[in-house]
Amino acid sequence: MDAILKPIGKATDSDASGRPVERPSREEAESAVRTLLAWMGDDPDREGLLDTPKRVVKAYSEIFGGYFEDPADHLKRTFEEVGGYEDIILVRDIPFNSHCEHHVLPFVGVAHIAYYPSNGVVGLSKIARVVDIFARRLQTQENLTAQIVSAIDEQLSPRGTAVMIEAEHQCMSMRGIRKQGVSTVTTQFTGVFQDDPAEQVRFMTLVRGGR
Repeated sequence: MDAILKPIGKATDSDASGRPVERPSREEAESAVRTLLAWMGDDPDREGLLDTPKRVVKAYSEIFGGYFEDPADHLKRTFEEVGGYEDIILVRDIPFNSHCEHHVLPFVGVAHIAYYPSNGVVGLSKIARVVDIFARRLQTQENLTAQIVSAIDEQLSPRGTAVMIEAEHQCMSMRGIRKQGVSTVTTQFTGVFQDDPAEQVRFMTLVRGGR
């Protein structure tokens, strides 16, 4: 991550869809922050704001670090010695922070991910890592849900995947309609979860169990 923060010229990267994107230099990014500060009506040259452009760019490099990671790298290693276990695996209440691509405001919530293994299982922390990588990009909750499902299906080839995300969006609570405490829920199912409604019920029951 330090390499991203060093003064560099323009570089060509790929966006979340794989399309080439010319990335501005750090100096250009800091200049953009100064422009926004002035547009808001403040003085970028006053003492309290002198280093704000540097801090914002540094913070963004961490908050949006998911653009520089490939979720597939964390799902490559699987374990086949699981004592014949073939039932559902559920990782529940994975916390995440993301930012909506429409207003660049945070949405915060939890993800619940389940799959039926076919050729082995992946380390539990890797599932949480996949959530973090996709969340640390500009997102919509719907797209975040679909990306997590696709990554797990493509890398693990499970017999089925289920993802449920619950989140509160500050673009709805801080601005616009300004309704606090509203939760948005998205789900997506593949394989046995998609084909068998009873499996969806089982997933939802396990997610809600103990609450």
